[in-house]
Amino acid sequence: MKSRWAWADINLSALAHNVRVLISESAPSEVWAVVKANAYGHGALQCATTALESGATGLCVALADEAIDLRKAGISAPILVMSEQPPQQHEDMIKYGLIATLYNQATIEHYANEATRLGIVGAVHLKVDTGMHRVGVDSKHAVEMAQLIAAQTWLQLDGIFTHLATADVVGHEATSRQVAEFDRVCEELKQLALLPRRVHIANSSATMNHIGVATQMKNAPTMTRVGIAMYGIAADAQSNSFGVAEGAELQPVMAMKARVSHVQWLDAGEAVSYGLHRALKQRSCIATLPIGYADGVPRGLWATGEVLIGGKRRAFAGVVTMDQVMIDCENDDVQVGDEAVLIGKQSESQITANDWAHQMGTIGYEIVCGISARVPRNYLR
Repeated sequence: MKSRWAWADINLSALAHNVRVLISESAPSEVWAVVKANAYGHGALQCATTALESGATGLCVALADEAIDLRKAGISAPILVMSEQPPQQHEDMIKYGLIATLYNQATIEHYANEATRLGIVGAVHLKVDTGMHRVGVDSKHAVEMAQLIAAQTWLQLDGIFTHLATADVVGHEATSRQVAEFDRVCEELKQLALLPRRVHIANSSATMNHIGVATQMKNAPTMTRVGIAMYGIAADAQSNSFGVAEGAELQPVMAMKARVSHVQWLDAGEAVSYGLHRALKQRSCIATLPIGYADGVPRGLWATGEVLIGGKRRAFAGVVTMDQVMIDCENDDVQVGDEAVLIGKQSESQITANDWAHQMGTIGYEIVCGISARVPRNYLR
């Protein structure tokens, strides 16, 4: 581990456990691990390798460059790039054996031309917009686009998928509409003998809530995409739990820690940090931690957030600064070098990424993705 007194522990054993749980929850569908955005801040190569070793069949990323980096690092498993990429990247995508997501006629034709020029068959997944309205071909024209892909000699229609907008809300009517519309498209493709081998609709929330399973569709999904759940974070920021069997709970993978770098005692009435917003109610020990909003600690967390030092929950003494935070340890005698836990467990207390998210009015995804690259990652097994 690097010598900086602030770091993130990445528990790869927890990630391996989570992948095995998700494989069980997804059976008989194959599981593809989503490692976009540097594996949600956890480390793409390390998490991809662990997920594949634990039974994941393939990987999903957002950008061609993310996939190419994994290829250059020695990852040979299938990698799906989950949205259309600029034409300038099509050649490299084909050369590196990536699976392209396509949904616009012009992009399909350009990708086919590149594959033809290179003499390499390009694998393709068609993304269908069934109601999220972000990207994808409108479901009314999905069959037409599938036929266009199938007509290209140097393209292989390897999969078809959609993305659910409300899978994290149990019983939401929009989800059932999306599932039904996607199944309708798949059924029409099946009648035309065009339904590809990989059919996927479930993200983490859908997997955990058992949405889009065989009993709900004529054309059973054969693949699931698991992202945030793989890292042990519930999609709902109000919750830290998952609907799994007892003993199979998902485990948080990331912990963020720091060591106390400075200690001072301040009298009642003194205030700390920019703005001097919060006067101390009593003479208190103030511990400085060398980590701040440039590292991913939200500036606004100072108002209600807490840090664990000595097994106790401690409030922020003042505003989070770029590189440091000050913690009110009241009358406890804290020493330079003591370990503080910003996210994770210490003694019997725990602070999660979703605790931060709830306090900041966001989701756990944003918290872990926001832990900056200057925070060293310490990989544990």
